[in-house]
Amino acid sequence: MAKINTEPLSGMRDFLPLDVLRRDYVIGVIKRVYQSYGFEPLETPTMERLTTLLGKYGDEGDQLIFRVLKRGEKLARALTDAPTEDSVADAGMRYDLTVPLARVVAEYRGKLPRYFKRYQIQPVYRADRPTRGRYREFFQCDVDIVGSTSPTVEAEVIAAGAQVLQELGFDGPASFAIRMNHRAILRGLMEVSGIPHELEGDALVAIDKLDKIGIDGVRAELDKRGIDAAATATLLATMDAVPAEIGATLAWLSDLLEGSEQGYRAVEELKQVVALSEHGPAASHIRIDPYLARGLSYYTGPIFEIEFPGVSGSGGGGGRYDDLVGMFSGQTIPACGFSLGLERILLIMEERDMFPPRLSSQPQLLVTQFDASTTGASLALAHRLRRAGFRVDLYPDLDRYGKQFKYAEERGIRLVLLASPREVESGVVAVKDLVSGEQVDVPDGVLVTWLEERLAG
Repeated sequence: MAKINTEPLSGMRDFLPLDVLRRDYVIGVIKRVYQSYGFEPLETPTMERLTTLLGKYGDEGDQLIFRVLKRGEKLARALTDAPTEDSVADAGMRYDLTVPLARVVAEYRGKLPRYFKRYQIQPVYRADRPTRGRYREFFQCDVDIVGSTSPTVEAEVIAAGAQVLQELGFDGPASFAIRMNHRAILRGLMEVSGIPHELEGDALVAIDKLDKIGIDGVRAELDKRGIDAAATATLLATMDAVPAEIGATLAWLSDLLEGSEQGYRAVEELKQVVALSEHGPAASHIRIDPYLARGLSYYTGPIFEIEFPGVSGSGGGGGRYDDLVGMFSGQTIPACGFSLGLERILLIMEERDMFPPRLSSQPQLLVTQFDASTTGASLALAHRLRRAGFRVDLYPDLDRYGKQFKYAEERGIRLVLLASPREVESGVVAVKDLVSGEQVDVPDGVLVTWLEERLAG
C-alpha cells in the first residue's frame, strides 16, 4: 500500500496541544480586553457568495480569494461554456472579517443597535505564497464600530488593540508602533506630485509595497504602471523629507497639502485622532507614516498598522471604511475597525519566551489500574478528584505498574495514584511521586486537601 502524504497543505498547519494552549491564552486576553470596551461577539460563515467578496479588495486582493466550485449540473453547464475561474465558482473562502461584517450589517440593520460594536475572532483564507509567519489560513482578531463618523471611534479601536498588546507583555513605547495615515493624505500627495486621478489606484498599489521592495522597487513599480517619471520623482522626493516627530510631521503635511483640499482636510482629521488617542493606552506608540497605504481598496479615511521593531510584516491594522456597508445596503453607513494578527503575535511571543510559565492543561494526576476487580474503584477515584477540580488521567489498560509509571513520565505527570485491593480495603490511596520516588498512603478523607497542598508546593 502506498504511503499517503500526511503533511498539512502548504500554508496550512496542525496545532498540537501546547500550540492550542498558547493560542487560547492569547485569544482569552484579546476577548477580555475587547469585551471591556463594550464589543460583542459575532461569527460568520467560512464561505461567502463570490459576489459578496469580489470587488472589495482591489484587483490583487481578488486574485487571492480561494474560489469554491459550483456543484452538480451548475458546474457541468459552466464547464461547457468557455469556463473561467469566476464562472465555475459561486462561492469563496472568507478573505477577511470586514466584508462579512458589512454584509451582516446590511442584512440585520433593523435588529442591531444604533452603534454596533462587534469583535470577531475567526480564521480567514488567502491564496497567497506561504512564507515564514505568513499562511494561507490564519486568524484575525477584529474590533469594529459601525454607525458613527466621530474620530473617537478610531481612538477606541486603536486603544483596544494597544491594550491587548500591553497586557500580553509588549511593554514600553519601543515594543511596538502604531503607524497611522489617512487615505486622502495619500491622494493629496499624489495630487500635488502630478499623478493623474485615474492612476491613483495603480500608484497606491506600488506605494503599499514600499516595506517589501524599497524606494527603488517602488520607482520601478510606478514606472511599470505608467506613472510619469517627473511625477514619480516628485512623489519619492517627499518620502525622504518626512520629519520624525508626530507634531512636525503633521505640520509638514499641512504645508505640503495646502493646495489639495481633500489632503489638507485629511490632515486635520488625523490630528483629531492623534489628539484623542493621547488619552488612552496607544498614546506612546503612535507614529505618523504619510506613505502607509494599506492595500485594501475599501478604506476611506484614517488607516493604521501595527509594527514590531525588527520584525518584518504587519502585526495587524485597520482603518475607516464608510462606503463598504453601502455596497450591500444601498445607503452610507460609517464604520471603522482594527484587526490584530494572531499568528504574528504568537510567533513573536514564542521567540521571546513571553508565555506564562505554567501555561498547561496537561493532567496533574494519573490514576492507575491494578486488575479487573479494582477498575470500578479506580474510575470512582478519578471522578471524585475531577469533581474536586483536579485534571486527572485514568490509565485505560491493565498493564504492570512500571508501564503505567512510564506513561505518566511521558506526559509530565508527577503524582500517580494507586488503588489496589490493599488500598481499597484499608480506606487509603497510595500516592507515588515519580520525581522523588517517595510513596505514601493517604487516608481517603484527607486526600483532596493533601493533593492540593502537594501540587501547590
